[in-house]
Amino acid sequence: MKSANTINHQMPRFQLSAMSGVIERRMLINFRCDRTVLAQLLPPPFRPKLIHGWGVAGICLIRLGGMHPAFLPLPNLFTSENAAHRIAVEWDENGVTQEGVFVPRRDTNAWLNRIAGGKLFPGIQHAAKFEVSEAENHFKLRMRSQDGVAAIEVAAHVTPDLPEDSVFKSLTEASEFFRGGAVGWSARAESNDLDGMELVCREWRMEPLAVERAESSFFENPNIFPSGSLKFDSAFLMRDIGHEWQARGRLVIAQT
Repeated sequence: MKSANTINHQMPRFQLSAMSGVIERRMLINFRCDRTVLAQLLPPPFRPKLIHGWGVAGICLIRLGGMHPAFLPLPNLFTSENAAHRIAVEWDENGVTQEGVFVPRRDTNAWLNRIAGGKLFPGIQHAAKFEVSEAENHFKLRMRSQDGVAAIEVAAHVTPDLPEDSVFKSLTEASEFFRGGAVGWSARAESNDLDGMELVCREWRMEPLAVERAESSFFENPNIFPSGSLKFDSAFLMRDIGHEWQARGRLVIAQT
């Protein structure tokens, strides 16, 4: 008899419930992927969230400013550069289909994020160095993780249009797809449990980016993504948006 997965939510006792701040700049660099390949990368209970038959994975490159505990009026506590490799997912819980993203890895240049991540707030984060150059509508970013595992290089500029071959048929369709992925579940190093947090934006604005360069050691690894299993699809920019990161507890998966 095939085993089933039982989902159990737990709230760590000493975890902060929310952090507030401003998304100064958020770039979403997206790849359309073979659904079978993506499925092999996902822990239970997740499956790839599809758009026109394709799975979607990518990189979130986000600069957060003025971060502080939501219950304390402490503006401009600190600013950080952060990167997350992510996969759009769905799962069933209590008979209802949920959606979000699975995050196999997070990197940051902020020591506080590394110390608090997975303890005071969800999401274990790795130390990384970021080099960023940006004008009003043009962005260049390079990231190298301290452990040598992750490397990212992106160059992009604002454009009015999506790529002609994008899996998304319109900016509205893309916006709704990524808005539905507000809940992120991050892998933990010492167990199969997952840390959850939700991005709650006070407003939602996305604009297309034309990408001149998009390189990632994760997506270029043939042991993870065999040749032909993924292709760059699209990129989007969000900037100057007030937000909260809200803790969603720990997802514990048990076999029954």
